[in-house]
Amino acid sequence: MYVVEVARRLAARGTEVEIFTRAVCRDTPPLAELAPGVLVRSVVAGPFEELDKTELPAQVCQFTLEVLRAEAAAEPGRYDLVHAHYWLSGKVGAVAKERWGVPLVQSMHTLGKVKNAALAAGDAAEPDDRIRGEHEVVAAADRLIANTAEEARQLTELYGADAAKVSTVSPGADLSVFRPGSAGARRRARHKLGLAADDVVLVFAGRVQPLKGPDIVLRAAARLIETDPELAGRLKVILVGGPSGRAERADPDRMRELATALGIDDAVRFEPPCPQPELANWYRAATVVLTPSHSESFGLVALEAQACGTPVVAASVGGLRTVVRDGYSGVLVDGHDPADWARVIRQLVSAPRHLRALSAGALRHASGFGWSATVDRLAAVYTGAMDEAAARVGA
Repeated sequence: MYVVEVARRLAARGTEVEIFTRAVCRDTPPLAELAPGVLVRSVVAGPFEELDKTELPAQVCQFTLEVLRAEAAAEPGRYDLVHAHYWLSGKVGAVAKERWGVPLVQSMHTLGKVKNAALAAGDAAEPDDRIRGEHEVVAAADRLIANTAEEARQLTELYGADAAKVSTVSPGADLSVFRPGSAGARRRARHKLGLAADDVVLVFAGRVQPLKGPDIVLRAAARLIETDPELAGRLKVILVGGPSGRAERADPDRMRELATALGIDDAVRFEPPCPQPELANWYRAATVVLTPSHSESFGLVALEAQACGTPVVAASVGGLRTVVRDGYSGVLVDGHDPADWARVIRQLVSAPRHLRALSAGALRHASGFGWSATVDRLAAVYTGAMDEAAARVGA
């Protein structure tokens, strides 16, 4: 979504964008127009299917070859800059940079060393190949984009990045989609989604994997019901999302099993990933949105929820400390003890005036994270990288 939103807005400003992505369906056209000025090239690299992230490194060589082939078939000088997203794309971008003589701008989005320092129970550590690859990409990049100041610090301290090459550019939310709506929006959203007006609704949205902490949501809900039986009939826990890759260990089926084991399966609903307008309805219907991630480079779910006027209870980790303003737009929780999460949630649902104040703060806080501001900052980074490259050529 980040790439699509940025590409659309860059194109609207007169910058042509081509997105290279791996083809996952045989029927996908090799070249398609996503929007005026935005072309998507679906590159054949590996089987025509979604692959687990552990299977993707084996496709990098073929993907790189196809990217270089596309440039070779175009007019000379077609590309002025490469912006790679994630470390695997960065490896492709590093080769393209040298072959094409253009600057490489790199967004890591997640960092293996950071994830390994905050592993959830049952989660697997990121492999050494990834850590080495990240170091190589950081060294090759002309500019590095960090989502937050904390990620910028991690790039310099953990990966030896040159601080002068690191720019902090926060992602945005589509504030035309993620908005509170008119009066009665929550009531209408709840009615549409089959929720009662007086329900206490806890929403989790995102990939259902150990890193994101969906088990903490369920365990906290079980404690809430245990300590406050009156909530049993009103508490609704909604998990919106699917597994991350074919080999994911904490898929929705595992969470269903956990809900049954905790005796709260009647209070839990599992919803598949959905389009943004529908997701916005879930946010509006929520009493609070929970993001108990063990590691988070930014926290787009938390931002989108706040843009809908819904307070967020988030783990005090990574980018969530930037996205959620503690005590103003939501609450940051130290650690991942379900008892602590249950206590915070109980305090909020029993204080309607405080919830309303947080809701107002959430709207104000999220208003500073529109995509236009993101693209303004990115365009400045691109210009600086290209000017520096031109100066080197002219020297």
